[in-house]
Amino acid sequence: MKLDFEIVELNTKHAFNIAREKAPPSRRLVWVRIRDEDGVEGWGEASPQPFYGETADTVLAVLPRLADALQSASGGDPFALETMDEALHHALAHHGSARVAISCALHDLVGKKLGVPVWKLWGLNPAAAPKSSFTIGIDELDVMRAKVREAAGYPILKIKVGTPRDREILAMIREEAPDAVIRVDANTGWTAKQTIAAMPMLQEFGVEFVEQPLPAHDLAGLKLVRENSPLPIIADESVETAADVAKLAGVVDGVNIKLSKCGSLREAIRIVHAARAHGMSVMLGCMIESTLGIAAAIQLTPLVDYVDLDGAALLASDPFRGPGLEADGTLRFNTEPGLGVTR
Repeated sequence: MKLDFEIVELNTKHAFNIAREKAPPSRRLVWVRIRDEDGVEGWGEASPQPFYGETADTVLAVLPRLADALQSASGGDPFALETMDEALHHALAHHGSARVAISCALHDLVGKKLGVPVWKLWGLNPAAAPKSSFTIGIDELDVMRAKVREAAGYPILKIKVGTPRDREILAMIREEAPDAVIRVDANTGWTAKQTIAAMPMLQEFGVEFVEQPLPAHDLAGLKLVRENSPLPIIADESVETAADVAKLAGVVDGVNIKLSKCGSLREAIRIVHAARAHGMSVMLGCMIESTLGIAAAIQLTPLVDYVDLDGAALLASDPFRGPGLEADGTLRFNTEPGLGVTR
């Protein structure tokens, strides 16, 4: 199998700020292509995040190493998905976005060779997929108001919080979207004391759940919050792979899977099963990604309770076409084989 890759630079419609950082002016993603001896080509995307120690440049640096591991493990057989998944993990335990780009390309390739969508390979039912939320990043209040009005068709909004103006922001959201389901994400921006103190306010504005209020490794703080919270607590930055789930049992109510964190589609499914074994809810999220990255995540959505796959909808322009979000947050699945993405 032959591996090709290139950097794709994308801009968002608006600045996408979160509690711990301001958004960069553009995002550099890596488009990965794997071609087999029959000329069938599978596509994947790396959306590297500095928070997890990755950039587009690190992805480019490690892909040749991953390509060698891939070739050795597969013997040229694109159907050896589990063997290749293990080989990629052993070759490079971290660099999740680089590994998942290859994982997605391999599954796309296999789906195309068999003539079926990836979701059908796993026996999933698109009708079981939840609607996606649409995220409103931190900004000046008037800018956030404009963003909410642009997102008027979405029944579920995820609001980035962790500022001194959180009450003002949530009041504006409720004014502009009185019937919307509201979820909040502090992106590690609060302390346990601040989170517990914020609960009456969050209840006042009808918030459904709170995502990652505390720093990723503050498990004691998360447990304290959960014990004193009337709202469910969902871990994001605290969980990267299935191995992280057990330590979060009894600490949070659910976990947020992101492909760029966990490193492969197969690892994402392992996280789902681990969370279910511990009685936890499951969310499937994303980074700022093109339709190619979002399409891969959509294949898994019938397995989860909550979806936040608006990464491509936040872009000023998107070089790819395929599965994505409808204007009301409904997920649009592919009937074409593989991931169903074209350019």
